[in-house]
Amino acid sequence: MKSCLLLTVILSLGGCAGAARLKSGVSSESLPADVFFQRIAGLCGQSFAGRIVADTPAPAAPDPFAGKALVMHVRGCNDGELRVPFHVGEDHSRTWVITRHAGRLRLKHDHRHADGSPDATTMYGGDTREAGTAQRQGFPVDAESIALFRERGMQASLTNTWAMEITATEFVYELSRPGGRLFRVSFDLSRPVANPPAPWGADP
Repeated sequence: MKSCLLLTVILSLGGCAGAARLKSGVSSESLPADVFFQRIAGLCGQSFAGRIVADTPAPAAPDPFAGKALVMHVRGCNDGELRVPFHVGEDHSRTWVITRHAGRLRLKHDHRHADGSPDATTMYGGDTREAGTAQRQGFPVDAESIALFRERGMQASLTNTWAMEITATEFVYELSRPGGRLFRVSFDLSRPVANPPAPWGADP
């Protein structure tokens, strides 16, 4: 009798815990995305140097990344959005924008001119379609970005998938496409560097 009563209590508590997870919007499926988001947020205010570890096939000249200092800066952080400028030498036009949406994550690329005005190709990206892991999240191109790429004549980008990875010592930004296109930049999280200037279009 006591064992039955104990089992009833355990099941009841489990039901309450499940209800609490549903009420808060956190489920076992969305947990990896939440942990991933918080791990990046934990770097807020810091910058890190990077290097290209994969770029195939080799880009046609001129390569905009060749010989340039690569720095990511986790600059803007709140509960729903992270803004991470990606500086390429003196080019401060790129910012990764990571937001939470219905238990998943969205990645957009905010591109600006030096005067702060939006580039013609900006705010493209995609949403996660799978739970992913606390270490890696993938972002297949979304319909809005496909329409933009078609308008801009960027046919190769119609099958883009972006990904981000984070461990205790490394952050990776990745772009891949079917057919062998792979671009990866690895940032060393063990050695913060001096913060770069504000990205174009942002407050100092």
